[in-house]
Parts: sequence; C-alpha cells; structure tokens
Amino acid sequence: MTEQESIALFKCLADKSRIQILKSLMQEEMYVERLAERLGLTPSTVSFHLKKLEDVGAVKSRKDQYYNMYSINDDIFKVSILDILKEKSDEIDLQKERDEKYRKKVINSFFEYGKLKSIPSQRKKERIVLEEIAKSFEKGREYTEREVNIIIADFNDDFCTIRRDMISEGIIARENMIYRKL
Repeated sequence: MTEQESIALFKCLADKSRIQILKSLMQEEMYVERLAERLGLTPSTVSFHLKKLEDVGAVKSRKDQYYNMYSINDDIFKVSILDILKEKSDEIDLQKERDEKYRKKVINSFFEYGKLKSIPSQRKKERIVLEEIAKSFEKGREYTEREVNIIIADFNDDFCTIRRDMISEGIIARENMIYRKL
C-alpha cells in the first residue's frame, strides 16, 4: 500500500457511518437497502459511503441478480500500521534536503573561518556542531587524549567540554585513555 493509498484509507475511515457500515459487513455481506435499514440511514447516504469505501478498497461488490452485494475486503485490513509507516515516503528526499539545509544553517551560524564561535546550548544544534568537528577524526584510527585535544583545539579552546560532549553523544569512544571515532 502506497503512502497516498494509506492517507486515502485513513481519511475514509474517519467517519462514524463508514465504520458502522464496515462493522455490519464484517457480520455478513449486504445490499444497500439492507444496510440503510440496519443503520437507520437513507439508501442514498449508504450508497455514497459505500462508494467512498469501495474507492479506497475497503469494500468490494458483486452482482447478485438485480442487487449489488457488498462485503468487506479483508486483505486491506491485514496490513499493519507499522508496514504502512515503513513504506518508502515520497517526501523522504524533501525531508533530507530540509535536514541538510538546517545543518548548513547551524554550521554557518556557529563556525567562522573554520573556528567554533561558541558551543550551542540547544542539544540538536550541538550535535550537528560535534559531528562537524568529528569529520577531522579518521574512522578506525586510535588517538591519545593529547591528539584528540589538539584536533578539537583547532576548532575551539574549550576542548575538554567538546571532548566530553562527543563521548556522551556517542560520536567518539574512550577506552583506557584511547579514543576512537564511532
């Protein structure tokens, strides 16, 4: 089920009458007049709702003599919400673009000529700044504390705070006074 189909289904299900129709169809297949009688609605109202439900695939119909018999489409309701959320979104590229734009804005705000002007107080912004500093470390290489301090000091004099924050954010790891980029 695509993202657009999921949205259409959820919009369609956001109506009490349609839910009542589905509940009735769970018990047995029915025709419009029978549903109208059972739910206390006019046949034209039931037809309108059935058309909406049929458009999103929630119900199916078959011809039986001169009646259209409606039944619930079990397959559409067997999809879990987690499966729907895992489906690739059309907006994923747009979200990535927005994230990258935000990262650049933060980096431009806090860095001047390659130096960190100040450590952001907002955790989200600080994380971006720390990740930018971490680009100076090679993945897999081991560093002494002195080497780490020298690299960080190229960005800001408060290397102790930045080193501690990089460890707490899981950007670098410290084990037996040896540091590694994660």
